[in-house]
Amino acid sequence: MKLSLAAEEVATFYAKMLDHDYTRKGIFQNNFFNDWTKEMTSEERKKIKELGKCNFEEIHKYFGEKHEARKALPKEEKQKLKEEAERIQEKYGYCIIDGHREKIGNFKTEPPGLFRGRGDHPKMGMLKKRVLPEDIIINCSKDSAVPPPPPGHKWKEVRCDNTVTWLASWTENIQGCIKYMMLNPSSKLKGEKDWQKYEVARRLKGVVSKIRSQYRADWKSKEMKKRQRSVALYFIDKLALRAGNEKEEGETADTVGCCSLRVEHITLHPRLDGKENVVEFDFLGKDCIRYCNKVPVEKQVFKNLQLFMENKDPGEDLFDRLSTTTLNKHLQDLMDGLTAKVFRTYNASITLQEQLEALTNEDDNMAAKLLSYNRANRAVAILCNHQRATPKTFEKSMQNLQAKIDAKKDQLADAKAELKRAKADHKTKKDVKSKAAVEKKMKLVERTEEQLAKLNMQATDKEENKQIALGTSKLNYLDPRISVAWCKKFGVPIEKIFNKTQREKFAWAIAMADDDFEF
Repeated sequence: MKLSLAAEEVATFYAKMLDHDYTRKGIFQNNFFNDWTKEMTSEERKKIKELGKCNFEEIHKYFGEKHEARKALPKEEKQKLKEEAERIQEKYGYCIIDGHREKIGNFKTEPPGLFRGRGDHPKMGMLKKRVLPEDIIINCSKDSAVPPPPPGHKWKEVRCDNTVTWLASWTENIQGCIKYMMLNPSSKLKGEKDWQKYEVARRLKGVVSKIRSQYRADWKSKEMKKRQRSVALYFIDKLALRAGNEKEEGETADTVGCCSLRVEHITLHPRLDGKENVVEFDFLGKDCIRYCNKVPVEKQVFKNLQLFMENKDPGEDLFDRLSTTTLNKHLQDLMDGLTAKVFRTYNASITLQEQLEALTNEDDNMAAKLLSYNRANRAVAILCNHQRATPKTFEKSMQNLQAKIDAKKDQLADAKAELKRAKADHKTKKDVKSKAAVEKKMKLVERTEEQLAKLNMQATDKEENKQIALGTSKLNYLDPRISVAWCKKFGVPIEKIFNKTQREKFAWAIAMADDDFEF
């Protein structure tokens, strides 16, 4: 049947995602169908009653063909599209701040589509509506030329606020979050903010022993409030948990942090898997990412948890005398600028530094050093619970890599056979030419062995990383100077660790850190 324009557009959003796991989830399907029917005409609503009876294959095929056609464009056409994108970037992608021309991070609003969310978000599948000029607040200087809205439209507001760094903002319709147009991470202002963030975390290094002694002493406090606060701080420090913010009931997903943990989120095991005083965590954290961990804790912490859970129902707060606000106030009293996130940044950075020292061997080849770096980064990602779904292309790329490994093994076997023949030939002839042939074949064997070792390390790295998101901690929690210093110390090109975007973002660190930098 022929759909109205609004209903057809929303149908295309779903059709484009047919081969994605999201469209197989009941909550995604229900939310989509609910929002889709709102865009239909009354006639369409009478006919379309069930999502399961709708066939989106033709639309999916159409967009698939369009995608393939774009990929198959001749080089000249692709160049034209690239030049057009560069022209738009040049026109809209820069601003003047304090007399300096700075790159803008996101100068395009998000297009309409279906909300995905992370983990099992309860709002996945809902319709993200088109952002109109009437939704947008422009922030610019009083003396600057206000960018004109599209014909027939007007901005929601034009203001001049030089206390913030955003250039435009709007409120998205799914969760009511304010979205911002910000400066590019490589900008001077962003770089300074980054540097300050890591300097605060470095300051924590000087007082963390005192803080730990204090919260350990408070485990036996006569005040229940202090006991709860000290155990929560222990979790924030030891497990890099987020503090957690209170939310209005039913407003968003049932996600929690340390302060908002409920009795049902932890299970106490006096003994488990040969370890004593084990706490088993199971809750939804930020972005609906599930946190599952079994951690042996100190005996007094275990006793306190038993006390906190006494006579409480599963749905009651574990730390009923504590809130994020009171915890953050306490942290501020301990050190100026200290928050739960500073603990996270500190523990992530110190873990990377310690792991790099433990894992790196200066005599290793480049592939082994990179594997050591990724393993150190992975230890941080696990600490911070930075997960991802196994990529859809994982199996295929592993098969391709295994094929390369098998081919390289065959090459090595051939090279060794050739070396054996060359040695036998030299034993007979004992001349300069046959000796040179032996040396040449030996070099070929060594080179092929190195290539095979490199491929095997790539396969190991790929397998170990399949469900770990390394990028989040690298961008947000790890002082980049640690990585820069490691690269300089062990002769690893910075390009092997940071891609182009990351090198631009961390230009300040690359310029600042020497090989002896310590966090």
